[in-house]
Amino acid sequence: MSSAFAPDLFAGHRFAVVGLGKNGLAAARGLAAMGADVVAWDDKPEARAAAADVALRDPCADRFDAEALVLSPGIPHTLPSPHPAAARARAAGVPILSDTDLLFQAVRRSGSRARFVGITGTNGKSTTTALLAHMLSAVGRTALAGANLGPPALSMPLLPKDGIYVLEMSSYMLERLAALRFDVAAMLNLSKDHLDRHGDMVGYAAAKRHVFDRQSREDLAVIGVDDAGSRDMAGQLCDGPAPLVTVSGQSPADIWCESGMLRDAAGRIVAMAEAPALPGAHNAQNAAAAAAMALQLGLSRTEIAAGIVSYPGLPHRQQHVGSVDGVVFVNDSKATNADAAERALQCYDRLVWIAGGMAKAGGIEPLVPLFPRVARALLIGRDAPLLAATLAAHGVAHEIVGTLEAAVPAAFAAARGLDAPVVLLSPACASWDQFTGYDQRGDRFAALVSALAGGTA
Repeated sequence: MSSAFAPDLFAGHRFAVVGLGKNGLAAARGLAAMGADVVAWDDKPEARAAAADVALRDPCADRFDAEALVLSPGIPHTLPSPHPAAARARAAGVPILSDTDLLFQAVRRSGSRARFVGITGTNGKSTTTALLAHMLSAVGRTALAGANLGPPALSMPLLPKDGIYVLEMSSYMLERLAALRFDVAAMLNLSKDHLDRHGDMVGYAAAKRHVFDRQSREDLAVIGVDDAGSRDMAGQLCDGPAPLVTVSGQSPADIWCESGMLRDAAGRIVAMAEAPALPGAHNAQNAAAAAAMALQLGLSRTEIAAGIVSYPGLPHRQQHVGSVDGVVFVNDSKATNADAAERALQCYDRLVWIAGGMAKAGGIEPLVPLFPRVARALLIGRDAPLLAATLAAHGVAHEIVGTLEAAVPAAFAAARGLDAPVVLLSPACASWDQFTGYDQRGDRFAALVSALAGGTA
């Protein structure tokens, strides 16, 4: 059973929290509830207005006197330029921490030996986190998923010694860890993303590798080997300190998928065709990683297979949101870069594609080999002209429609006229030009499909 942390756990400790979004506000409230002296700040007045229950003071306004700065993940402390609070903290020799690090500290201060699982990777980490938590909960284990997925770290309760925190870890969180040691850690894959924050792929890979920091021989490291960068990292960690398990969705590894069958050296685990919420080789790799971690955490092969088959999936990750006149609509709004969109496009032989938003470096050029599958593309958002230029250069029929409101009916008409059975929203772009996040974008798509099915759109 979970419980609340003691109200004096951080008594006498002083923290500054900057950035009062989902993670930061939960951190400020959670630390204050554990007795800490907390000053909090956000540069946006509307965020400060929503945080009336915490002590608000700009830590840059006078002497920086906190013992640690908790900086929301999206706020840079180095590249492309440090936030003023981060610069003040570094000048004062004050550590800049992730809220996940403070969760770990709080759990250990409370005397609990609950285990920590950390899951990272450019793509697939949300699915793998949710899948593992689903497997554990299905067999009665006390497990909670959170951090970058679900509840923020410092809103999570105290778990007992047999509890398991399953934490999705972004590169932004991983580069701010000082104490957290993962009993089980997984790095799924690497592709270009967040280079503005990490400088280049070397810096990005280094941030991801922090998930394995402080591990020992009693722990487990899991790495996907379906891309070159991850294989390099596996090579660097093959001699420990933690035992290493490699996973793949398409080629031999310690746990891998072969002819649709997830397996390891001991034999078959489960046929991936029995898991409708996990289509494609990328999800086979996610399942392999979850299986490797579940084995380490004491689940049987039968329990793992049952968990994979019964996994319901997550919103916005190849989520079927409707079918109208034989056309299936798939919400893959979480695909905010080309690598993620590639994984979705590979699952369908012929489709109408809705893409666009704020493009990442390289745009959709990596997707050129999959363009023959696209019967027509409908483009939305700020960088639609950039995507259109790439499509035009390769002879793909396309149209800039601007908004999802225009894209959904246009895609439906194209799907019926071109005999394409799937309309796929897999934007390959960030959503912030038109939405508050990929989830709002996906919810809007689902609502438009629902309206279309009802004949009102």
